[in-house]
Amino acid sequence: MSDLLERLRGRGWRMTSQRRVVAEVLDGEHVHLTADEVHARAAERLPEISRATVYNILGELGRLGEVVEVSVHGRAKRYDPNAHPHQHLVCSGCGTVRDVHPTGDPAAALAALPAEDRFGFTVAEAEVTYWGLCPECAPGRAPGAPNPPR
Repeated sequence: MSDLLERLRGRGWRMTSQRRVVAEVLDGEHVHLTADEVHARAAERLPEISRATVYNILGELGRLGEVVEVSVHGRAKRYDPNAHPHQHLVCSGCGTVRDVHPTGDPAAALAALPAEDRFGFTVAEAEVTYWGLCPECAPGRAPGAPNPPR
């Protein structure tokens, strides 16, 4: 589960009602919402919150490093409150994004890039995204099988 609210309180982030509701919407496990989804959910709790306010708060959370923007090719950016090192599993059908924590050495992805392919860069980190089809989109899915959580 995300600990976004606790992290923000620990930073002394001024918790206005708008900021609190956006943080509450983002708090949870495997949360990867678009800005419009964040706004819709926040407006259920705080009807007067504007879309612009949600975008501004998401931008501020991103600059603080408390929320990561996840870009999924050709789809709206998603916002991930999981600040712990992890990778993503993305459905190429519907765009569902899940956090994954593969076992093994995280430095292996860096080591896989040979020195001659680094073009002189000092590589500090690597992002890995796994692509595939979720159970809902995969061929041969059992009829009536429950949809995976998004």
